[in-house]
Amino acid sequence: MGAQDYVAAIAFGAVIGVVARILLPGRQGIGIILTVLIGMGAAVAGTWAADRWDLRSGRLVTVWHHRYDWEVLAVQLGIAVVGIAIAAMLAKAFSTDRDR
Repeated sequence: MGAQDYVAAIAFGAVIGVVARILLPGRQGIGIILTVLIGMGAAVAGTWAADRWDLRSGRLVTVWHHRYDWEVLAVQLGIAVVGIAIAAMLAKAFSTDRDR
């Protein structure tokens, strides 16, 4: 994977973060900016992990003239879901709002 794959992962990471947040049940006490940042980080980490472990299914989806592998997208989304869940738990644990 080249540098353009990582740049595309950052751009696509915002969408991945929002999708991961939608997949998590219940209300998360984190804002949209943190959600997008976690999605971007997860996309970069997922791209790195897929490159490191040579994950390629051969089934591609084209978005904005860039081709993505389904396995790489699944790894990115999984990392985003875990990251958002951890951030939501930390936000709830350190919240001063006792009504939650």
